[in-house]
Amino acid sequence: MTSPDTSIKQAAHLPQIFLVRHGQTEWSLSGRHTGRSDIDLTDAGEAAARALRPRLAGEEFSEVWSSPSLRARRTCELAGYFEAAVLKPDLHEWDYGDYEGITTKEILAGRPGWQLFRDGAPGGESAAEVKARADRIIAELRDRDAPVLIFSSSHFLRVLGARWLGLEPERGSAFVLDTTSISILGYEHDRDEPVIRRWNETA
Repeated sequence: MTSPDTSIKQAAHLPQIFLVRHGQTEWSLSGRHTGRSDIDLTDAGEAAARALRPRLAGEEFSEVWSSPSLRARRTCELAGYFEAAVLKPDLHEWDYGDYEGITTKEILAGRPGWQLFRDGAPGGESAAEVKARADRIIAELRDRDAPVLIFSSSHFLRVLGARWLGLEPERGSAFVLDTTSISILGYEHDRDEPVIRRWNETA
């Protein structure tokens, strides 16, 4: 059996992709679905975004990518990376359509059994459409074959994590992400073995 230390050494030469969920907003605090609405960070969200600086200190990235959303851009800026950032529309949060600004509890009251990662959002994006965006981002990452720092939103990043492993978007429901969390996508022994090296670190 390979020890954790050995595994880390074997993967040291392989690129790692850092994923950062944006800081807290009023809507994330209340559980309202925030897709394309541009909601700014709360004071607590700004403080947590600034605290990303020491958490990411010592890491080197060949590129920084951000969702165009205000909350992702502001988090990227307060973390100290916005000057180097490239805005990528494919990193936008799931388009919730008719469910924008509504909580899951409210949705389930009118549509029992609904599951975003399986059913998508009426008037917004299907799971297949979000999967296609995630796959385009992954194709770019693998083409770059270099360490990249990404700022985006919860549901999109959860699909991205699932797709990195070759799982269907529905499996993204199992990958919870808190605000200003850091996750790392990478490889185990070689590029044929994509893994999640860290997930939802909030310390």
